[in-house]
Amino acid sequence: MANTMARSFLQAVSSSEEVSPPLRVVQMEGLAVLKIIKHCNEFSPALVTGQLLGLDVGSGVFLKSPTVFLSRWSQLSAVEMMRCLREVNVDNNTIGWYQSTLLGSFQTVELIETFMNYQENIRRCVCIIYDPSRSSQGAFALKALKLTDSFMDLHRKNNFTGEKLREKKLSWVDIFEEIPIKISNSALISAFMTELEPESPVCQCDYDRLKLSTAPYMERNLEFLIDCMEDLSSEQNKFQYYYRSLSRQQAQQQAWLQKRRVENMARKAAGEEPLPEEDPSNSIFKTIPEPSHLDSYLITNQISNYCNQINGVAGQNFSRLYLMKALHEN
Repeated sequence: MANTMARSFLQAVSSSEEVSPPLRVVQMEGLAVLKIIKHCNEFSPALVTGQLLGLDVGSGVFLKSPTVFLSRWSQLSAVEMMRCLREVNVDNNTIGWYQSTLLGSFQTVELIETFMNYQENIRRCVCIIYDPSRSSQGAFALKALKLTDSFMDLHRKNNFTGEKLREKKLSWVDIFEEIPIKISNSALISAFMTELEPESPVCQCDYDRLKLSTAPYMERNLEFLIDCMEDLSSEQNKFQYYYRSLSRQQAQQQAWLQKRRVENMARKAAGEEPLPEEDPSNSIFKTIPEPSHLDSYLITNQISNYCNQINGVAGQNFSRLYLMKALHEN
């Protein structure tokens, strides 16, 4: 009886894991957000990373505390820290990781590989991306990302050919999925923050948003955008070379096949056995591997990100200029 109950319990647990709901929201405590921002700003422009600890509940994950991993730490130190957290009854359940980025340049092959490594043990892992350079322009550049299910299926098969992409209807916008972030605080922290609010309705950070000098930020975005355009041009040259080689091979195959058919007609007239119309040992019948579309998809995604950032900053600048013009006229 006990074995039957244990077996039914394990079956229920496994079935509940198989039908886990999709991730729809990432709930974070304000203190966890401040820790991530502090860590990223302290080492900017160097890139940093750390683990996210929390709970996976229902259709969302609840992030309670990030664990900062400095570059000089070894993997053994990270494991030791997780063990210490468990001993003092602090949440040590890993639900993903966070990392900083420079001007939104996070869409790389390395990020996808890290996602796939986490996905082996954590089904609904999430990555928090924070951009200190973008936040310095008055925008709260914090986002939560995950890989789409269709993209992960293709990545496991390592098949990013044009035929498979068309079959799955996967475009460059279907690689990452952004998850909404909900920031919450306890009632005690909210009451304390209310007491800390200044009496004046305007503070220094409100004036910082009126700065008109955004040329360095725009220049860096344009530089990165030009580099991405050059990389995309190189990827296009690879595909052009592939299609030229494929067309040349098909022409050689047709010429060889026509020649073999003429030869077989002569052999039939002489009463001899015809030769096969395909020769696997011939180099012209070897399949030319198609280049992967993954790099071009990531570069296109990155170009779109830079264009959106430039568009957003330019729109804010025009608003500030019109505001300053109205102030001078008055």
